[in-house]
Amino acid sequence: MDKNKQKIVEFSKEAAEKFDCLLIDVELRGDSRNKIIEVFIDNKKGITTEVCGDVSKEINVRLEQENIFDGKYRLDVSSPGIDRPLIYIEQFPKNIGRQFKVVYKSDDKKETFEGKLERIIEGVLEFSAKKELKMIPFENIITAKVKISF
Repeated sequence: MDKNKQKIVEFSKEAAEKFDCLLIDVELRGDSRNKIIEVFIDNKKGITTEVCGDVSKEINVRLEQENIFDGKYRLDVSSPGIDRPLIYIEQFPKNIGRQFKVVYKSDDKKETFEGKLERIIEGVLEFSAKKELKMIPFENIITAKVKISF
């Protein structure tokens, strides 16, 4: 990771934590004259535009203080969105009752399970599909995505 991205990740993590959020990811795009910084945050209740604005202001202050970019930049702070996999266990409780597609490790092989997240007990996620219950330890999950239903 380059030095600028490292600093941006550090600023973003501090800003997110200040507002009880979790930093999910930071992406840099664009060229040296016109950078686009995308910061993805999440929390237990759901991300609001107010929280995104607060986190964005905090990050902007640090970016200006450190003078990281010579040219223009655009900073976008948002929730990761439904199409991104969940990567922290803290993201799961607010999704109890939703349908998931989970890829996980089981005895040195990858398996896939689709079902509804029923509950989380001491780091183990319980999913159900039809009459099948699947208990998957969080540390065995490779990817977990909420399935979009219409």
